[in-house]
Amino acid sequence: METVSILFYVILFLSTLLSYPFLRKQKRGLIPMNRFKLPPGSMGWPYVGETLQLYSQDPNIFFLTKQKRYGEIFKTHILGCPCVMLASPEAARFVLVTHAHLFKPTYPKSKERMIGPYALFFHQGEYHNRLRKLVQSSLAPDTIRKLIPGIEDIAVSALESWAGSGQVINTFYEMKKCSFDVGILSIFGHLDRGYRENLKENYRIVDKGYNSFPTNIPGTAYHKALLARKRLNQILGEIICERKEKRLVEKDLLGHFLNFKDEKGQTLTEDKIADNIIGVLFAAQDTTASVMTWILKFLHDDPKLLEAVKEEQKAIYDSNDGGKRPLTWAQTRSMPLTYRVVLESLRMASIISFTFREAVADVEYKGYLIPRGWKVMPLFRNIHHNPEFFSDPHDFDPSRFEQVAPRPNTFMPFGNGVHACPGNELAKLEAFILIHHLVTKFRWEVVGSQSGIQYGPFPVPRQGLPARFWKDSSRDVCPLVRDLGKNSTSIEATKLFCS
Repeated sequence: METVSILFYVILFLSTLLSYPFLRKQKRGLIPMNRFKLPPGSMGWPYVGETLQLYSQDPNIFFLTKQKRYGEIFKTHILGCPCVMLASPEAARFVLVTHAHLFKPTYPKSKERMIGPYALFFHQGEYHNRLRKLVQSSLAPDTIRKLIPGIEDIAVSALESWAGSGQVINTFYEMKKCSFDVGILSIFGHLDRGYRENLKENYRIVDKGYNSFPTNIPGTAYHKALLARKRLNQILGEIICERKEKRLVEKDLLGHFLNFKDEKGQTLTEDKIADNIIGVLFAAQDTTASVMTWILKFLHDDPKLLEAVKEEQKAIYDSNDGGKRPLTWAQTRSMPLTYRVVLESLRMASIISFTFREAVADVEYKGYLIPRGWKVMPLFRNIHHNPEFFSDPHDFDPSRFEQVAPRPNTFMPFGNGVHACPGNELAKLEAFILIHHLVTKFRWEVVGSQSGIQYGPFPVPRQGLPARFWKDSSRDVCPLVRDLGKNSTSIEATKLFCS
């Protein structure tokens, strides 16, 4: 209820604040409305628009209902902004790829202030291109393959902690911790424990305040987050200074930032480096954690599929001397069924349900006007769940990725175009490694209700998927007893011989 109340006040504030300038522009005639017609759709109530309808139900149902009524392009007014929604692959490509220069990324100023104005996903043009290349090079396969041992350590440590506690855990919350640690590893390599804990504590405060009401009043979550963000800059400044003093040449993300020089010999300022580090952590944590939480739910809900994934991973486990040797890059590339499970989880969950852009000029698309200043939202989830592109779209079916690749621009779990997620390979690698160790050494059971979705803001199973984990005791017995257990009519027979 607290989240709903906060959202309500945010809605009223933003609607009043943002609608007024737009209405003034319309009155002045700065936005020509007569050359082409606006897309069909309702703009809702004055100022508030249709925001209350959006948040009074599942957002996906809101968008799907609109699409069924008006078609694959329609207008609405939410969060204080007039918007055009696009639910076709062609329209998504138009906005994100072929005419991307006409649509700039747009975020509320409060979000930009929290992450940092120099973060690459707030920009387009030359600055964005340079920073994106740096991030991509540090997260390319040749670089992240060296992170496998570190990611394995993080995954195994987390799983053993969950199993050892004997408690029901909030899976999403714990996955966020794992994703954060992997993010730290990819940015800094093996960072000093003191720095790592300081970064984690202050980032947690920033994360908590990111989606709060943006009031800079002492004691509020947003105010605390702004103070923590300043402390993050100080911590990152100390790390950068130490790296420079030791003259370390590393191939991690920080190393790429520190070694960068443009054509004029200019290096990146510490503020630019800090903003982009925080941006990468933000982009990597919640989205990856959400996907991994959904993977656990989908596998738990399909015992037959889970057994097939276990068999695939057990073959790799056995080839590594019963898990005594670490995973190799080649092995993570040779998990066809697991790979399809990850792809289908990305499609079903559609963590990034849509993306925000803003038209920088009046744009005509298929006879409709998209006025300058209007928000434009390609609806990835609507495309991923369209039966025209994916048969029985509400069924979890990894086999749909087995033989025929999806049609172009119909599967965009990491976005598309120049602003597509540069860390997608790292996210998939993290999922492969966690799944391998989970299904070969542990078991889990979802506790309580197994249906429902909550948004915070990314979709996750209700209550973060409460689950209990335990070690798979069959991995710890001698071969003779294991064989006996296989021939027994009950798994309990194996446990009896083990005791």
